Amino acid sequence: MPDQMSGGAPAGGAPGEHGQDPSDPRRWKALAVCLIAGFITWLDISIVNVALPSIRIALHASPSDLQWVVSGYAFAFGLLLIPAGRFGDAHGRHNVFVFGMVLFALASAAAGAASGPAWLIVARVAQGAAAGVTAPQITGLIEQLFQGAERGRAFGLLGATMSFSTAIGPLLGGLLIQFTGQAAGWRHVLHVSIPISITAMILACRYVPRKEVLKRHRESMDPVGVLILAAGIFLLLLPLVEGREWQGQTKWLLALAASVVLAGFVRWERWHGQRHTPTVDLSLFRRGSYAMGVLLAALYFGGFTAIFYIVTQYLQEGLHYSALRAGLLSAAFALGSTFSAALSGRLVSRFGRLLVAFGLVLVTVGLGATEPAILLASGQNVAWVIAAPLFFAGLGNGLIVSPNQTLTLSAVPTAEAGLAAGVLQTGQRIGASVGLAAVGSAQGIYATAFQHALLVNVMFVLAALTVALVDVFVERRANRRLGYR
Repeated sequence: MPDQMSGGAPAGGAPGEHGQDPSDPRRWKALAVCLIAGFITWLDISIVNVALPSIRIALHASPSDLQWVVSGYAFAFGLLLIPAGRFGDAHGRHNVFVFGMVLFALASAAAGAASGPAWLIVARVAQGAAAGVTAPQITGLIEQLFQGAERGRAFGLLGATMSFSTAIGPLLGGLLIQFTGQAAGWRHVLHVSIPISITAMILACRYVPRKEVLKRHRESMDPVGVLILAAGIFLLLLPLVEGREWQGQTKWLLALAASVVLAGFVRWERWHGQRHTPTVDLSLFRRGSYAMGVLLAALYFGGFTAIFYIVTQYLQEGLHYSALRAGLLSAAFALGSTFSAALSGRLVSRFGRLLVAFGLVLVTVGLGATEPAILLASGQNVAWVIAAPLFFAGLGNGLIVSPNQTLTLSAVPTAEAGLAAGVLQTGQRIGASVGLAAVGSAQGIYATAFQHALLVNVMFVLAALTVALVDVFVERRANRRLGYR
């Protein structure tokens, strides 16, 4: 079947990458479809947070069950990004994109129909897997359909969509529960993905290129590498998620086991990479700025994604806020993030990683001001008091996600950009799953647990800030050396 978006070269120009016409206005419609899919896959990370108290009551779920509902999604999301991206390259992104949206809709339906915690956890893992199938097709299509400055703008829109959807999730979830009731509202929260996924699927059939197989040769999906990585991350998550149920300190031996398995993953990738394409091309990390950007992303998403989990849980379970009132608070972060994200695309080329470092400082200050703000307020006034520091943190967030992605991918050749983007996104999602598990392991009464979890968030962000400052220092020293020559 002919490509729906391909065509001849425009007069006086040349066809774009992979035969696409860079002047075809339909590429922006294809981008809109991609942003819809990106919006819903990231929305489902945070929208479920305000529904957790209702899920706990309706399904008699334990605290660890609720953590798996959140962390399991991000865990599966991260694992499938690279193999799914490779499969899309080899067999056509259109079909894989549509399949991902179909699977996402079906998994969302299963999650909303859950009759017990185990059913819900499995459905959420399936949702995350579907998101992991879809996401690399989005970045691959942007690489395929856009060039030069347009590609930068397209990735900027994707980064803004990711940040906004994660931040607005609790508000949308709160609205659904408010208007459909506590008893059944959580099911509607999980079902909201269905019509959006179907819409993206229908629009994809019209606007997303159908036949753009980029790699004709068969390529190894490295299933062994994926399984080893999954085992290592699972062992790392297990003591964090099950910490409340498992008494004693022996559970932390699993973290030691995780480090051994992950070291085995590195050894396997080196051996497998000499013969086939590995899950993670370790040679990418020889580029210092790229390695720093991936580490920064993993650490920051470990703190950023978990912010909404701890805030909504504290307000609902600790202070008995309604889901809507708890969700409204996320709007402050979303507004700040949207405002600064719109500016970041114009600033990143001028300030580089220093812009990301400044954003991390703003997030650290905003989160750090949240705890004293809570101590100064009480009861129903808490949400109003912490809205300001969360808006401030949102301003910082908009200066981090998309600029860091732009800077990190600019450190690798264009030919390696697809794989490099997959590794970067895998780091983001795995960081998110670990961060969610880490803050959820905080114990004590709700106020104390919130303080401990907030401290974990701040530590993740400070670690990311340290990485950013080291990268700035190394880059400036390298530039000074070049200047002396």
